[in-house]
Amino acid sequence: MRIPYPELVRTLTDILLRRGFDPDRAALCARLFADTTLDGVYSHGVNRFPRFIRMIANGSIDVHAQPRLVASAGVLERWDGQRGPGNLNAHASMARAIEIASRQGIGCVALANTNHWMRGGSYGWQAAGAGFIGICWTNTMPNLPPWGGVVPSLGNNPLVIAVPRLRGHVVLDMAMSQFSYGALESYRLRGEPLPVEGGFDSQGALTRDPRAIEESRRLLPVGYWKGSGLSLVLDMIASMLAGGAATHQIPPDPERETRVSQVFIAFALSPFGDSGGLADSIVDSIRTPDEPHPEGIRYPGQQVLRTRAENLARGVPVNPATWREVQAL
Repeated sequence: MRIPYPELVRTLTDILLRRGFDPDRAALCARLFADTTLDGVYSHGVNRFPRFIRMIANGSIDVHAQPRLVASAGVLERWDGQRGPGNLNAHASMARAIEIASRQGIGCVALANTNHWMRGGSYGWQAAGAGFIGICWTNTMPNLPPWGGVVPSLGNNPLVIAVPRLRGHVVLDMAMSQFSYGALESYRLRGEPLPVEGGFDSQGALTRDPRAIEESRRLLPVGYWKGSGLSLVLDMIASMLAGGAATHQIPPDPERETRVSQVFIAFALSPFGDSGGLADSIVDSIRTPDEPHPEGIRYPGQQVLRTRAENLARGVPVNPATWREVQAL
């Protein structure tokens, strides 16, 4: 079913107000959830909202908590999220990194003791929309087996890299597995197989069955051993810079996944003049005349822009069962 975007934002905002959010924070938190679904990232938007509410109820999320500055060293700052709403903490952290970068050229905020940030790409779009290159990542609870292992001991640590561009920002938002757990859930709910192998079943065979991968908890790291190694170093850097919990110290329960560590970096382009034209030419260069079907080549973020426009015009797609659950809140 399709819900008009303003109705979606109003409904989520009302629910958050009933949970004690201040009006401005309720509006921003609701918009971040709604925009995620608007942009076609259905696994981390409205579909995840009921879990977010349950985490408030079980005490994992403190709706009143806001990030607190712990220490600073030049362009690097360490903040404590105090278990506040993850998407609000992340939005504030990227805003602070942008503020530092606007004065110093680069800004870095390391955030500890926060919660799941929902769609990491939101903060890449935030940076690019302000005219800054943005890089951010988070660690997670252990849910990804290391290469060569079967026990989930790494985090499926999302990495976001955003580049502002005149004709549509380039925003790479990737998990450390071929498919995130949220994406597996989305395919399962739609009754669809994965387009490529996404993990192993309980017998150790590669499969496109999302349910089999959810049950085995053996996701396939992106790039095989490369994704496994990248997950490890992202966890190390985030927890060390933030002075926060590492993956093995985070509760392995999706509804109590708290105390995570995150990093937000912004680079200012303005001191070096306008480079937007170069970004456009780089994207144009991948569609060469030698390509037999150049119109099928996409850059990261292109599909988001198309989906956003379609969903604004037609309404935001929401699973009917999920919408009933949201309305019941």
